[in-house]
Amino acid sequence: MFTSLESYEQFIYQLPGHYPIITTSTLVLIRYGRYTAQVRGDIHFATQVRLQVYEELVALQQVRLTAYGYEAWRGDEKLYWYDPQPHPHIPALASTHPHHKHIPPDMKHHRVPASGLSFTQPNLPFLIREIEQLL
Repeated sequence: MFTSLESYEQFIYQLPGHYPIITTSTLVLIRYGRYTAQVRGDIHFATQVRLQVYEELVALQQVRLTAYGYEAWRGDEKLYWYDPQPHPHIPALASTHPHHKHIPPDMKHHRVPASGLSFTQPNLPFLIREIEQLL
């Protein structure tokens, strides 16, 4: 687990070196104070998939995500997206509440549990592995 914004920043900047499938990354960590930041940008993959990343972070004793949004695109086609918007009225999502994935068809309303996402662990390794499987 990351204990500072600096260590999380190094993590995101080193992603292309750890995952050969990444062709380019525009991820940046933008600080909004001593303990808060956002990560924004895109990760481009050899599979022609682009992962659009948005994370809000707070770093007190450890780095935690307070919000996120991840969208996977191939060209102009949105493949799926993840968000933590609570949907307590949907029992099928209870196992990973509030984390879930929007998938076709009818992506806005078709949601499935997202067991690989967390507010306390980095989500990017899970998301990158998922895109690797699209090969």
